[in-house]
Amino acid sequence: MFISFEGTEGVGKTTLIGKIYHYLQQQGQDVVLTREPGGTPMAEHIRSLLLSVNPDEMMSNDTELLLMYAARAQHLQQVIKPALEAGKTVLCDRFVDASFAYQCFGRGLSQEKFHLLNQNFVSHCPDVTFWLDAPIETGMARARERGALDRFEQEKVSFFEKVRAGYAHLWQQQPARIQKIDATQGVDHVYQQALSIVQQCR
Repeated sequence: MFISFEGTEGVGKTTLIGKIYHYLQQQGQDVVLTREPGGTPMAEHIRSLLLSVNPDEMMSNDTELLLMYAARAQHLQQVIKPALEAGKTVLCDRFVDASFAYQCFGRGLSQEKFHLLNQNFVSHCPDVTFWLDAPIETGMARARERGALDRFEQEKVSFFEKVRAGYAHLWQQQPARIQKIDATQGVDHVYQQALSIVQQCR
C-alpha cells in the first residue's frame, strides 16, 4: 500500500505520518517512511537546492518543477518502486499532488507540463492520500515556531492560498483517493480519523 500525506506548511503532516508509521510497525507491517523532495541521498541534495534561500539567483518556476521531478524519478526508482514490489507499505510526506498544488496552482505553470511529466516519469501513484487542511495563517504560525523559514515558507500568504485551492481542486476531482482532514483539530483527533481510514484499507 502506498499512502501520501499532503498539505500546506505547518498543518501537521510530519506528526501524523510519524504516528501512522509507529502504529503500522506495531502491527508487524514492513513500513518505509520517506519524503519528497528527498528520500535518497541524491534527491536530498536536490531538496537542499529547492529549499535554500539564494538572494543572488532566483530559481525559475520551470527549473523548480523539473528539479522536483528529477528528485522524484530517483526516489521512485531507488525507494518507492522496490518497496512496493516487495510488498511493503510506503508512507510518503508529499508526492505528485504537491507538484500540482504548488507548481501548477501556486506558480501558475500549465497543467499540461505536469501531466506530461507524470505520464513519462511517475510509475506509481498513492492508493490513499491524506490532505491535511487548515487556514494558511494557522499553518504559517506553526511553521514560524519551528525556526528559520525555507524558500517556500517565505512565500506570501496569497501564494499558499493558491496552493490550498490546488489541493481543494484535486480533492474534488478524486474524492475516493484523497481524504480531507481538518487539521485545526487536535493532534489525536487527526490521528484517529486517519487511522480509521488506514484500517479500512488494509
